[in-house]
Amino acid sequence: MTTMTADLTSRLAEDLDGAFPDLVRELSSGLYSGALRMLGDHHEAEEVAQDAFVRAYRALQGYPAQRIRELRLRGWVWTIAANLCRNRIRSRARRPTGSFDGIDPPERGDGPEAIAISTESVGQLAAQLLGLPWEMRTAVVLKHVVGLSYDEISDALDRPRGTVRSDVSRGLARLRSALHREEER
Repeated sequence: MTTMTADLTSRLAEDLDGAFPDLVRELSSGLYSGALRMLGDHHEAEEVAQDAFVRAYRALQGYPAQRIRELRLRGWVWTIAANLCRNRIRSRARRPTGSFDGIDPPERGDGPEAIAISTESVGQLAAQLLGLPWEMRTAVVLKHVVGLSYDEISDALDRPRGTVRSDVSRGLARLRSALHREEER
């Protein structure tokens, strides 16, 4: 647990109303971005992020202070958000037809992958991401868009760490393969 997160959990345990806005500030950007990549729709991503925070606040109100101090906040909030995303996908009558046209990718470092991916391929990647099975899509998004550790993803999805690593690896392999096929055209 990072110092900032440990400090935040302590402050939440002592003064939920005073510290909760800090939790929202710390996690909202990643929560929205991850939900957007999972759902492919701005409006739904906003609703999921807001609903996740409302549910988190209500749950925290009923927790004793010691339980709040022991929480792994990012993973715990993502458990809520991932379930909300999954429920939205299940409730859709047909496959999502969302488009990522005009969506700026989340800012990443200037590493080799970030430099190699052009704006056009980001749109293709986002479309391919929506086509991945739920388990792979969620694991890839939580790892590479949101930046959660494998342990945090494992907690958030209630899946073994090895399974999460496998889902990330297989999802990335499928995305690479799909992008390679697109480049050959």
